[in-house]
Amino acid sequence: MTQQELARKSVTYRRNILKYIVGANAGHTGGSLSCVDILNVLYNNVLNVSPETAKSPDRDRYIQSKGHTVEALYVVLADKGFFPESDLETLCKYKSHYIGHPTKKIAGIEQNTGSLGHGLSLSVGTAISAKLDEKPFRVFTLLGDGELPEGSNWEAALVAAQYKLDNLCAIVDKNGLQITGPTTDVCSTDPLDDKFEAFGWAVRHVDGHDFKALTEAFDALPFELGKPSLIIAHTTKGKGISYMENQLKWHHGVPNKEQYAQAVEELDNMEMALQ
Repeated sequence: MTQQELARKSVTYRRNILKYIVGANAGHTGGSLSCVDILNVLYNNVLNVSPETAKSPDRDRYIQSKGHTVEALYVVLADKGFFPESDLETLCKYKSHYIGHPTKKIAGIEQNTGSLGHGLSLSVGTAISAKLDEKPFRVFTLLGDGELPEGSNWEAALVAAQYKLDNLCAIVDKNGLQITGPTTDVCSTDPLDDKFEAFGWAVRHVDGHDFKALTEAFDALPFELGKPSLIIAHTTKGKGISYMENQLKWHHGVPNKEQYAQAVEELDNMEMALQ
Protein backbone atom coordinates (compact mmCIF):
# COMPACT_ATOMS: atom_id res chain seq x y z
CA MET A 1 0.00 0.00 0.00
CA THR A 2 1.05 3.61 -0.54
CA GLN A 3 1.55 5.94 2.41
CA GLN A 4 -1.73 7.66 1.52
CA GLU A 5 -3.58 4.36 1.50
CA LEU A 6 -2.03 3.37 4.83
CA ALA A 7 -3.02 6.71 6.34
CA ARG A 8 -6.63 6.25 5.26
CA LYS A 9 -6.59 2.69 6.55
CA SER A 10 -5.41 3.84 9.97
CA VAL A 11 -8.32 6.28 10.24
CA THR A 12 -10.70 3.38 9.57
CA TYR A 13 -8.89 1.20 12.10
CA ARG A 14 -9.09 3.90 14.77
CA ARG A 15 -12.78 4.41 14.07
CA ASN A 16 -13.42 0.67 14.45
CA ILE A 17 -11.31 0.35 17.60
CA LEU A 18 -13.47 3.00 19.28
CA LYS A 19 -16.69 1.58 17.86
CA TYR A 20 -16.14 -1.88 19.27
CA ILE A 21 -14.70 -0.72 22.59
CA VAL A 22 -17.78 1.47 23.10
CA GLY A 23 -20.02 -1.45 22.09
CA ALA A 24 -18.28 -3.76 24.57
CA ASN A 25 -18.03 -1.07 27.28
CA ALA A 26 -14.48 -2.32 27.86
CA GLY A 27 -11.08 -2.12 26.24
CA HIS A 28 -7.54 -0.75 26.31
CA THR A 29 -8.14 2.33 24.24
CA GLY A 30 -4.94 4.35 24.54
CA GLY A 31 -2.52 1.53 23.80
CA SER A 32 -4.58 0.23 20.89
CA LEU A 33 -4.46 3.69 19.33
CA SER A 34 -0.70 3.96 19.89
CA CYS A 35 0.17 0.66 18.19
CA VAL A 36 -2.38 0.44 15.37
CA ASP A 37 -0.17 2.23 12.81
CA ILE A 38 2.52 -0.39 13.41
CA LEU A 39 0.02 -3.21 12.84
CA ASN A 40 -1.28 -1.42 9.77
CA VAL A 41 2.15 -1.41 8.11
CA LEU A 42 2.93 -4.97 9.23
CA TYR A 43 -0.24 -6.57 7.90
CA ASN A 44 -0.60 -4.46 4.75
CA ASN A 45 3.03 -4.12 3.64
CA VAL A 46 5.26 -6.61 5.46
CA LEU A 47 3.90 -9.92 6.75
CA ASN A 48 3.74 -12.93 4.47
CA VAL A 49 0.47 -14.20 5.89
CA SER A 50 -3.18 -14.14 4.83
CA PRO A 51 -6.36 -16.11 5.52
CA GLU A 52 -5.38 -18.37 2.61
CA THR A 53 -1.88 -19.05 3.96
CA ALA A 54 -2.75 -19.03 7.67
CA LYS A 55 -1.84 -22.71 8.04
CA SER A 56 1.19 -22.69 5.77
CA PRO A 57 4.38 -23.74 7.60
CA ASP A 58 6.21 -20.99 5.70
CA ARG A 59 3.96 -18.10 6.80
CA ASP A 60 5.41 -15.22 8.79
CA ARG A 61 4.41 -15.20 12.47
CA TYR A 62 3.18 -12.20 14.43
CA ILE A 63 2.85 -12.49 18.22
CA GLN A 64 1.37 -9.60 20.20
CA SER A 65 3.12 -9.62 23.55
CA LYS A 66 1.21 -6.55 24.78
CA GLY A 67 -1.94 -8.60 24.53
CA HIS A 68 -4.20 -6.17 26.38
CA THR A 69 -4.33 -3.94 23.28
CA VAL A 70 -5.94 -6.75 21.32
CA GLU A 71 -8.65 -4.43 19.97
CA ALA A 72 -6.12 -3.02 17.49
CA LEU A 73 -5.20 -6.52 16.37
CA TYR A 74 -8.84 -7.58 16.05
CA VAL A 75 -9.80 -4.74 13.71
CA VAL A 76 -6.75 -5.32 11.50
CA LEU A 77 -7.36 -9.08 11.28
CA ALA A 78 -11.02 -8.47 10.43
CA ASP A 79 -10.02 -6.02 7.69
CA LYS A 80 -7.62 -8.61 6.24
CA GLY A 81 -10.44 -11.18 6.06
CA PHE A 82 -9.41 -13.59 8.81
CA PHE A 83 -12.96 -13.42 10.19
CA PRO A 84 -16.13 -11.36 9.53
CA GLU A 85 -15.97 -7.90 11.07
CA SER A 86 -19.47 -8.49 12.46
CA ASP A 87 -17.88 -10.96 14.90
CA LEU A 88 -16.46 -7.98 16.78
CA GLU A 89 -19.96 -6.97 17.83
CA THR A 90 -19.61 -9.78 20.39
CA LEU A 91 -16.40 -8.30 21.90
CA CYS A 92 -16.26 -9.08 25.63
CA LYS A 93 -19.78 -10.51 25.53
CA TYR A 94 -20.83 -13.73 27.29
CA LYS A 95 -19.49 -16.86 25.55
CA SER A 96 -17.67 -14.82 22.87
CA HIS A 97 -14.15 -15.88 21.90
CA TYR A 98 -13.40 -12.19 21.30
CA ILE A 99 -12.10 -11.45 24.76
CA GLY A 100 -9.74 -8.80 26.11
CA HIS A 101 -6.55 -10.70 25.24
CA PRO A 102 -5.44 -12.70 22.18
CA THR A 103 -6.54 -16.32 22.01
CA LYS A 104 -5.77 -18.96 19.40
CA LYS A 105 -9.50 -19.68 19.21
CA ILE A 106 -9.63 -16.72 16.81
CA ALA A 107 -8.41 -17.05 13.22
CA GLY A 108 -5.12 -15.29 12.56
CA ILE A 109 -3.88 -15.24 16.14
CA GLU A 110 -0.72 -17.28 16.64
CA GLN A 111 -0.42 -17.39 20.44
CA ASN A 112 -2.41 -16.73 23.60
CA THR A 113 -0.81 -13.69 25.22
CA GLY A 114 -1.54 -11.13 27.88
CA SER A 115 0.66 -12.22 30.73
CA LEU A 116 3.15 -9.45 30.09
CA GLY A 117 6.72 -10.44 29.31
CA HIS A 118 5.87 -13.76 27.66
CA GLY A 119 5.55 -12.74 24.01
CA LEU A 120 9.25 -12.30 23.35
CA SER A 121 10.03 -15.73 24.82
CA LEU A 122 7.37 -17.32 22.60
CA SER A 123 8.78 -15.49 19.61
CA VAL A 124 12.34 -16.60 20.35
CA GLY A 125 11.23 -20.22 20.52
CA THR A 126 9.34 -19.85 17.23
CA ALA A 127 12.36 -18.24 15.54
CA ILE A 128 14.63 -21.04 16.80
CA SER A 129 12.25 -23.61 15.30
CA ALA A 130 12.45 -21.85 11.94
CA LYS A 131 16.25 -22.05 12.04
CA LEU A 132 16.24 -25.72 13.03
CA ASP A 133 13.71 -26.64 10.34
CA GLU A 134 15.41 -24.40 7.74
CA LYS A 135 12.18 -22.53 7.14
CA PRO A 136 12.12 -19.08 5.53
CA PHE A 137 9.51 -17.46 7.75
CA ARG A 138 10.18 -14.48 9.98
CA VAL A 139 8.87 -13.79 13.48
CA PHE A 140 7.60 -10.40 14.64
CA THR A 141 6.49 -9.47 18.14
CA LEU A 142 5.10 -6.26 19.61
CA LEU A 143 6.11 -5.32 23.14
CA GLY A 144 4.90 -2.50 25.34
CA ASP A 145 7.48 -0.33 27.05
CA GLY A 146 5.59 -0.91 30.29
CA GLU A 147 6.16 -4.68 30.14
CA LEU A 148 9.92 -4.50 29.60
CA PRO A 149 10.83 -4.65 33.33
CA GLU A 150 9.55 -8.26 33.31
CA GLY A 151 12.66 -10.41 33.65
CA SER A 152 11.62 -12.99 31.06
CA ASN A 153 12.13 -10.35 28.34
CA TRP A 154 15.82 -10.12 29.15
CA GLU A 155 16.28 -13.88 29.35
CA ALA A 156 14.68 -14.12 25.90
CA ALA A 157 16.86 -11.28 24.61
CA LEU A 158 20.00 -13.16 25.68
CA VAL A 159 18.85 -16.38 24.01
CA ALA A 160 17.90 -14.58 20.79
CA ALA A 161 21.40 -13.18 20.47
CA GLN A 162 23.04 -16.45 21.48
CA TYR A 163 21.30 -18.30 18.65
CA LYS A 164 21.84 -15.48 16.13
CA LEU A 165 18.12 -15.11 15.40
CA ASP A 166 18.23 -12.65 12.53
CA ASN A 167 14.80 -13.96 11.52
CA LEU A 168 13.34 -12.26 14.63
CA CYS A 169 12.15 -8.66 14.90
CA ALA A 170 10.82 -7.20 18.14
CA ILE A 171 9.02 -3.85 18.08
CA VAL A 172 8.60 -1.77 21.23
CA ASP A 173 5.51 0.45 21.28
CA LYS A 174 7.25 3.17 23.28
CA ASN A 175 4.36 5.45 24.25
CA GLY A 176 5.82 6.29 27.65
CA LEU A 177 2.76 5.44 29.76
CA GLN A 178 1.54 2.35 31.58
CA ILE A 179 -1.44 1.73 33.82
CA THR A 180 0.14 3.18 36.98
CA GLY A 181 2.01 6.12 35.47
CA PRO A 182 4.86 7.16 33.17
CA THR A 183 7.22 4.25 32.48
CA THR A 184 10.20 6.37 33.55
CA ASP A 185 8.61 6.77 37.00
CA VAL A 186 7.30 3.22 37.48
CA CYS A 187 10.44 1.32 36.42
CA SER A 188 12.60 2.94 33.78
CA THR A 189 14.33 0.70 31.23
CA ASP A 190 16.06 3.54 29.41
CA PRO A 191 18.33 3.66 27.52
CA LEU A 192 16.67 0.79 25.67
CA ASP A 193 18.97 0.94 22.66
CA ASP A 194 22.12 0.61 24.76
CA LYS A 195 20.66 -2.25 26.78
CA PHE A 196 19.56 -4.32 23.78
CA GLU A 197 22.78 -3.61 21.90
CA ALA A 198 24.72 -4.82 24.95
CA PHE A 199 22.63 -8.00 24.80
CA GLY A 200 23.67 -8.52 21.17
CA TRP A 201 20.79 -6.99 19.20
CA ALA A 202 20.79 -4.58 16.26
CA VAL A 203 18.59 -1.58 17.08
CA ARG A 204 16.86 1.23 15.20
CA HIS A 205 14.60 4.07 16.35
CA VAL A 206 11.55 5.08 14.32
CA ASP A 207 8.50 7.32 14.57
CA GLY A 208 5.78 4.73 15.20
CA HIS A 209 3.17 6.83 13.38
CA ASP A 210 5.26 7.53 10.26
CA PHE A 211 4.24 5.00 7.61
CA LYS A 212 7.25 5.70 5.39
CA ALA A 213 9.72 5.36 8.27
CA LEU A 214 8.07 2.16 9.51
CA THR A 215 8.05 0.62 6.04
CA GLU A 216 11.71 1.49 5.47
CA ALA A 217 12.68 -0.03 8.82
CA PHE A 218 10.87 -3.28 8.08
CA ASP A 219 12.30 -3.38 4.57
CA ALA A 220 15.82 -3.16 6.06
CA LEU A 221 15.45 -6.34 8.14
CA PRO A 222 17.59 -7.92 9.36
CA PHE A 223 19.53 -4.84 10.45
CA GLU A 224 22.64 -7.01 10.86
CA LEU A 225 23.14 -10.60 9.73
CA GLY A 226 23.42 -12.93 12.69
CA LYS A 227 21.65 -10.57 15.09
CA PRO A 228 18.00 -10.22 16.17
CA SER A 229 16.50 -6.82 15.29
CA LEU A 230 14.76 -4.36 17.61
CA ILE A 231 12.65 -1.44 16.40
CA ILE A 232 12.00 1.17 19.08
CA ALA A 233 8.80 2.81 17.81
CA HIS A 234 8.19 6.17 19.47
CA THR A 235 4.43 6.55 19.72
CA THR A 236 1.72 8.58 21.44
CA LYS A 237 -0.77 6.89 23.72
CA GLY A 238 -4.28 7.63 22.46
CA LYS A 239 -2.89 8.84 19.11
CA GLY A 240 -5.45 10.50 16.84
CA ILE A 241 -7.99 11.55 19.47
CA SER A 242 -7.09 14.94 20.94
CA TYR A 243 -8.40 14.46 24.46
CA MET A 244 -6.88 10.97 24.77
CA GLU A 245 -3.34 11.73 23.64
CA ASN A 246 -0.74 11.27 26.41
CA GLN A 247 -3.48 10.94 29.03
CA LEU A 248 -2.93 8.18 31.56
CA LYS A 249 -6.64 7.62 32.25
CA TRP A 250 -7.14 6.32 28.71
CA HIS A 251 -4.91 3.30 29.30
CA HIS A 252 -8.17 1.47 29.99
CA GLY A 253 -11.17 3.66 29.37
CA VAL A 254 -14.41 3.79 27.41
CA PRO A 255 -15.63 7.07 25.88
CA ASN A 256 -19.06 8.26 26.94
CA LYS A 257 -21.62 9.36 24.35
CA GLU A 258 -20.28 12.90 24.04
CA GLN A 259 -16.64 11.81 24.00
CA TYR A 260 -17.34 9.18 21.37
CA ALA A 261 -19.12 11.72 19.16
CA GLN A 262 -16.14 14.07 19.43
CA ALA A 263 -13.71 11.27 18.56
CA VAL A 264 -15.73 10.28 15.49
CA GLU A 265 -15.86 13.90 14.37
CA GLU A 266 -12.09 14.24 14.73
CA LEU A 267 -11.53 11.06 12.72
CA ASP A 268 -13.99 12.21 10.04
CA ASN A 269 -12.05 15.48 9.74
CA MET A 270 -8.79 13.55 9.54
CA GLU A 271 -10.22 11.41 6.73
CA MET A 272 -11.44 14.46 4.80
CA ALA A 273 -7.99 16.03 5.05
CA LEU A 274 -6.48 12.94 3.41
CA GLN A 275 -8.74 13.07 0.36
